Amino acid sequence: MTDARVRCLIVDDEHLGRELIEGHVAQLQQLQLVASCANALEAGETLASESVDLLFLDIEMPMLKGTDFYQGLRHPPAVIFTTAYREYALEGFELEAIDYLLKPVTFPRFFKAVNRFLNARRARATTDELPRGLARDFVFVRCDRKDVRLCIADIEYVQGLKDYIRIHTQRKIYTVKETMQSFSERAGSELVRVHRSYLVNRLRVTALASMDVEVGDIEIPLGETYRAEALRKLGDS
Repeated sequence: MTDARVRCLIVDDEHLGRELIEGHVAQLQQLQLVASCANALEAGETLASESVDLLFLDIEMPMLKGTDFYQGLRHPPAVIFTTAYREYALEGFELEAIDYLLKPVTFPRFFKAVNRFLNARRARATTDELPRGLARDFVFVRCDRKDVRLCIADIEYVQGLKDYIRIHTQRKIYTVKETMQSFSERAGSELVRVHRSYLVNRLRVTALASMDVEVGDIEIPLGETYRAEALRKLGDS
C-alpha cells in the first residue's frame, strides 16, 4: 500500500530547535520525517534526492537565510517558517507560507499549522481529478469551519492579503486561509494571475489596458511579472 503520509523536512541551525520539531512530528501519524538538516546547503542536497511535501524552515541561519533559500528553489514544497524573530512574519507570508511559528514552538501551535496544511491539501484533492490548468466547474474552500463549494463561473476576482485570500463572487465575499498559488492551481484555467495579489476570472473581464484590467467597475493592476502572459490569456477569452 502506498504511504500517504506527509513527507517533512526540518531545517534549523540550532540543535534544540531541530530536536523540538522532530518531537512534534513524531507525535502525528500523518507526518513522516525525511531528514533534519542543520543548514540550507544540507537541505538543498536532501531536496535534490528526496521528495518532500512540507518544509519546517528556520529563517535566521548562517550562510543562507531560510527565506532566501526558499525563494531559490525551483519546485518548492509547502513551507512553515520557524523563527525567534517576529519581524520576519511579513516576509514569510509574502512567500505564501502555510504558517509562521515563533520559537519556542509549542505543540498546540505546531498542530494548528499542520492542520492548516492538511486542510488545504484535502481541499485541493477535491478538484485534482482534472490535470492542472484545465477548466473546472467548481472548487471547495474552507470557510467558517466548513467546506464551501464555489462555482468558478461565479467568481469575479481573488485578492491575496498576506496569509489569506478574499474571493469576490457575484453574491458574497469569502475570506479563506489559503495561498494565492495554491488556490490558483486548484481553480484551473479560468482564473488568470495578473498580479502577485490578484487573480481574475477571464470570463468576467470587461476591459483590458496596458497597466490594468477591469472587472465591472473594479480596476485591477497588472503586475510587471505577469503582464505579458496575462494579456495573452485574457486576449484569447
